[in-house]
Amino acid sequence: MQYAQIMEIIEAQGMQLFAGLIVLAIGLFIVHWLLKLIARSKKYVRIEPTLKGFLDNLLRLVLYVIVLLTAANTMGIPLTSIITLVASAGVAVSLAMQGALSNFVGGIMLLLLKPIKVNEYVKVGDIEGTVQRIGAFYTELVMPDYRHISMPNSKLTDTAVINYTREGIRRLDVFYTVSYSTDMQQLSTLLLGLLESKRELVLSTPAEPVVHMTEMGDSGLKFVLRLWCKTGDYWLLNFYLMEEGKRALDQAGITIPFPQMDVHIKQYEKNSAPQ
Repeated sequence: MQYAQIMEIIEAQGMQLFAGLIVLAIGLFIVHWLLKLIARSKKYVRIEPTLKGFLDNLLRLVLYVIVLLTAANTMGIPLTSIITLVASAGVAVSLAMQGALSNFVGGIMLLLLKPIKVNEYVKVGDIEGTVQRIGAFYTELVMPDYRHISMPNSKLTDTAVINYTREGIRRLDVFYTVSYSTDMQQLSTLLLGLLESKRELVLSTPAEPVVHMTEMGDSGLKFVLRLWCKTGDYWLLNFYLMEEGKRALDQAGITIPFPQMDVHIKQYEKNSAPQ
């Protein structure tokens, strides 16, 4: 092959490569601009936040794939060759993409069944936080200390999820341990009296506040103050009842016992074996 022919081939291939890079750069710019334009549209803004996060990921993925395939075709790589390559390496690709496909299917399940939604407070295993975004592959949670966690969608569909927000109300159980000498009627009146200053936060349905004894322990009696409140008032009431409960018990002279054990010592006569 002559030098001129080689240079012609290099120039032709180089022009195709250069054209492909230009298509790639322009395509990525258009995708970025288009996504911002869609995000600002009035109809898109009105979409439910749970669905919006999933559509963002899906639309971004589809547009990027289209740009990459167009750039490859411009470079002279036939689409049929790409498809053939993917098909021949199907097993390897399927194994490599197994986790991603599982997360994608999990995202669709979350979208259809809606066990969780954006802005709901949930617990998954040992992790709990507020759902910030449900994407095509990962769901983002914000923990109470503002740590962000990206959780695979497949885990959310394979694990029990506790949703604290869905019903809008929660039952609050506050436990107190007192000595065996405590008057139970006095204790019940005292604990229910703590709610008078926070009565607007306490719900009368599904049930009125009650005080019950739950356990006769080794060191004292265990009681629970049980009430219903709105989800947003849960922690406010919990901390209030713990702190004010301690003060009220002290003022009433009701003892909060420490763990204790009675030890009995028996004396035996000399040279006599214990019975």
